[in-house]
Amino acid sequence: MILYSFRRCPYAMRARLGLHLSSLNPDVREIILKNKPAQMLETSPKGTVPVLVVNPQNENPINSNNSSEQVLEESLDIFNFALKQYPASHYEYLCKQDYQVLIDSLDNSEARALIEKNDSEFKSWLDKYKYADRHLEYSEEYYREKACKFIALLESKLAQSLHLFADSPSYADFAIFPFVRQFAHVNKSWFEKSPYPRVRLWLAKHIESNLFQAVMCKYPLWLDNIELQTKLK
Repeated sequence: MILYSFRRCPYAMRARLGLHLSSLNPDVREIILKNKPAQMLETSPKGTVPVLVVNPQNENPINSNNSSEQVLEESLDIFNFALKQYPASHYEYLCKQDYQVLIDSLDNSEARALIEKNDSEFKSWLDKYKYADRHLEYSEEYYREKACKFIALLESKLAQSLHLFADSPSYADFAIFPFVRQFAHVNKSWFEKSPYPRVRLWLAKHIESNLFQAVMCKYPLWLDNIELQTKLK
């Protein structure tokens, strides 16, 4: 399998989290978004990461008509595919009981609804907050205030358990925290003083975890243009 990824993209982080929590170990191709590899674009014309290619036919010259090739272009699809089809055979990052909580949460309607809220409402305000200089209709503080409605929702949920739906991390936690990490990094000093102590603690636990350290491993840049690859070194 092949995973096209970009290290700092929260969607790609989400996909890599799912893959690390599964028994899959795809070939990771780290790309740069300003120079997307032609081979990736042939496989996934939409040109965004992550992209997981299962049984890539271009990589198998013996059987170039391999009809079993499957392309997953959405981070949530990759996360679900990895954990449902290839659950971990050993428990490196979560104990057996907590891992089962994660697996059971994949089809939880409340978790899915919260993730959808993250991906639609929160992400929209987050982008405007992060790039407020490009969205001059309102101030950075205005966009942050709008985004904080979702952060406040997370804070209220974390008042009930250590993680969003249980005392161990579930689907929603792994799917959402990369975006909250991005939110926190826009203005770190403000975030550290913000009225969301439970969100800060929750986020810190995920960022400092062995899982996230593994997910954020740096891979060498992959380019299908060897000449350009040589120039960039």
